[in-house]
Order: sequence, then structure tokens, then C-alpha cells
Amino acid sequence: MPQLSDSVKSFYQSACLFEASLLPLAFILGWVVDIAPFANLYFTEAAYIYGVAGTLPLLLAFVSLQYASHPALQRMRDLVMLNLVSRLYTLHWSDLLVLASIAGIAEECLFRGVLQPWLEIKLGIDLGLLVSSVIFGLVHAITPFYALCAGLVSIYLGLALDYGGERNLLIPIIIHGLYDFVAFVALIRFYRQHLTTAEMDNANR
Repeated sequence: MPQLSDSVKSFYQSACLFEASLLPLAFILGWVVDIAPFANLYFTEAAYIYGVAGTLPLLLAFVSLQYASHPALQRMRDLVMLNLVSRLYTLHWSDLLVLASIAGIAEECLFRGVLQPWLEIKLGIDLGLLVSSVIFGLVHAITPFYALCAGLVSIYLGLALDYGGERNLLIPIIIHGLYDFVAFVALIRFYRQHLTTAEMDNANR
């Protein structure tokens, strides 16, 4: 495995710190609107099952998008490879797991733990879910299409919050973190294969 450069370490640490910073933000916002971020967090066997099973549709969508050829999709893939994967591909899988776990916990704590419940109180359940998902999409707006995809994923995660008839934040946390981890691993594997192919082509010239 390639040795980590200072720039990779710096980017990784910055990414982890940024994601982790969303956790205190969630508690501050929760204090302002009087909603405890972890009020609906329960460690149950059903939540683990729903979380793992609920990841599968997102992974199927992820695989499908990798093979689609629309220009908007290609632009999104190129930007993800350039701005994210190219800076992470030398990391060990355990580092990716840490980053994905922080993102899953912190983002879900903020968006599904505080923002969505607050907006549901203010706007109603359906509109609250929609508005919180639009905000989620906007803060992930690498491209307009990426923002759309993120918004749709947010709706899915917001619905997953109530899988099984009982609200449990653990379900979207598991789905979000597990999906990010598998997507990271898959994209990095593809990127490394691409680099190997390019190196072989250059060597044969």
C-alpha cells in the first residue's frame, strides 16, 4: 500500500474533524429548539437488522449509477474522483471505516436527530421531511445532480427513521455509515485499478 503523504493525512484529518464538528452543532441546535439529538436512539436488534437491510437499496442504486452514461452522472463521478477519492485512495480500510462512522453518526444526529423532528413540528411530517432533505441536498451540492441524489437519499433516511413503526435514530445512522464505507471502498478500488491500468499503458509505450 502506498505510504501516506502529509497532504493525504491533512485532508483525512480535516474531513474527520469537519464531520465530527457537526455533532456539537447538533447539540447546540437541539438546545436552541429544545430537541435532544439522541432522544430517539435505541440499541435494539431490530434496528441493526433494519439498518443493514436498509443499506442494500442504496448500494444497488450506487452500482447502477456507476454504469449509467448520462453527462450529469459522468460529471458527478469525475468530481467525486478528483476531489475526494484521489485524496483518500492511499488510506487503509480502517481509516475509511472511521471516517464513514463519524459521518454517519454526526450527520444523522444533526439532520435526523434534530433538524427533521424540529421541522416536522413546525411544518408537519411530510413537509418537514421534504425541507430537511432539501437542506441536506444543498449542503452536499458538489454538482446540482449530486445535490438531487443527496436530497433523495435524505428522504430515504428520513423514512428509515421510522422503520418498524417506532422512531429510532440508530437505523439511519447504520444505513448512512455503512453505505459511505462500502462506497468509499468500491470507489477507491476502482480508482486504484484505473491507476494500475494507466501505469501499464505508459510502460508499454
